[in-house]
Amino acid sequence: MKFTSSLIIFSLSLFLSCQHISAEKGAGNASGDTLEAGDTATRADNNMPTAGEELTIDLSEVTYSKEDSAHVELLLRKGLQEKGDTPLTLFYANQLMSIPYVSATLEVNPEEHLAINLTQLDCTTLIENVMAFCLATQHQSTRFEDFCHWLQQIRYRDGRLDGYASRNHYFTQWVNSNTRMGLVQEIQGDEADNHAPFTASKTVDLHFMTSNTDKYPLLKKEKQQGLSKEPTSQTSLVRQYEQEASGKLIRYIPKSILNKGKDVLGSVHDGDILALVTNKDGLDVTHLGLAVWGKDGKLHLLNASSIYHKVLLDPTPLHDYMAKRTYLVGIRVVRPKFQ
Repeated sequence: MKFTSSLIIFSLSLFLSCQHISAEKGAGNASGDTLEAGDTATRADNNMPTAGEELTIDLSEVTYSKEDSAHVELLLRKGLQEKGDTPLTLFYANQLMSIPYVSATLEVNPEEHLAINLTQLDCTTLIENVMAFCLATQHQSTRFEDFCHWLQQIRYRDGRLDGYASRNHYFTQWVNSNTRMGLVQEIQGDEADNHAPFTASKTVDLHFMTSNTDKYPLLKKEKQQGLSKEPTSQTSLVRQYEQEASGKLIRYIPKSILNKGKDVLGSVHDGDILALVTNKDGLDVTHLGLAVWGKDGKLHLLNASSIYHKVLLDPTPLHDYMAKRTYLVGIRVVRPKFQ
């Protein structure tokens, strides 16, 4: 069993670390917190567990603290008792409110292991933890082991942890993998209605990590050792997965209409995952959160925020937040299948 309660070291991750790339925070890397920084078929093997079925995972290969495991099981028991109308994603996100934002929360081992840390969150680990809670609850479980199983399914390519490159570093990779497993669906509008309000589109072109290997200690080390071009290197695998996810046309809602209400943006539901699309070269998105329709009739983002240094429901409407940032162009909408 790998326990940890120490401060997480500098992140190697791109998408999963929510690192900063805006001018406000200086140079950074991929898919991060804005300073705050194609596959559609369901997995064919149909081996997803049924409700109540116990799952197996080797906890000796998981990095976590006793406090985190106890906290997870406490929240899962609470979740099973929840009878309200709040979407499950928002129910669990509300349980994680005010947890400190930390931009490097996954890199705790020299080799890739599943890392659990509910004392510090970034924009991606917030979403992943919420998803894992929801899936465990959907399967009527209050076991920490089952939570870990679902977190691994969500975080890694097709649910298989096989080194650093197997982590879904970019959001498009994350969506593709979780779509294949039948866990999420990307919303892109109805073709008969010209995909409204998803009227903007972009062809994904991912290469930020392999174009900036010096920003990632593991990739930098491979380069220094002359290993980065070896077929089995993590750098080569990251490049392969970047290329596989590139070329996909994605649709998104342009930020110019995010000040509209549900009459225009009704395709966005409370609790949906929102990804902030960027025009930064080599990236797809730079920040994640959950959709919340505010009492003001505007769309807001519940997120792990580096501006406020914690998990919160941003009081600023999402339109106003994005309007001030020229590198943000709109939002992708992804809906968990259990919503």
